[in-house]
Amino acid sequence: MSKLEEEIIYNGRILDLAREIHRMPDRREARFEIIRHPGGAAALPVMDDGRLILIRQFRPAAEDYIFEVPAGRLEPGEDGPACIDRELIEEIGFRAATIEPLGAVYSSVGFCNEQIHLFLASGLSPAETAHEPDEYIESVVVSLDQALQMIETGQIKDAKTQLCLLRYALRKRPV
Repeated sequence: MSKLEEEIIYNGRILDLAREIHRMPDRREARFEIIRHPGGAAALPVMDDGRLILIRQFRPAAEDYIFEVPAGRLEPGEDGPACIDRELIEEIGFRAATIEPLGAVYSSVGFCNEQIHLFLASGLSPAETAHEPDEYIESVVVSLDQALQMIETGQIKDAKTQLCLLRYALRKRPV
């Protein structure tokens, strides 16, 4: 498959919207509208006692409060661990001594190229939070069992958060 044409129809602070024509594997041409995003990073913070720190953030797109792991958009030239260092301080007021990869996920591959790099953050030490002016965030401390129950009952609807929690739970299960 190859891109034959691309027209940026919106260029924004967080994302761009492109209208594209691609040659498909069977040689047909197809048109797409694709959101171009620089990607992001998300981390599940684990405290020394094993409890987890989630955030409860007001999200205008969902018109609701959403339980999430701390996450953010990659800045130009920034890698996932550097993004996580920044986001943990900004959103929950902690630094992590250890940041381990948990994989990556496309947020919504049908129309968006955003890839989110997932991490486990441990060895937490306090730092001062620095919420962005357009954020409303509260920290919530839960056990892994509580977090998994929140997935099961539909309280945690955010995909990156569900995936971080499930991958972490799989690491902890007895073999």
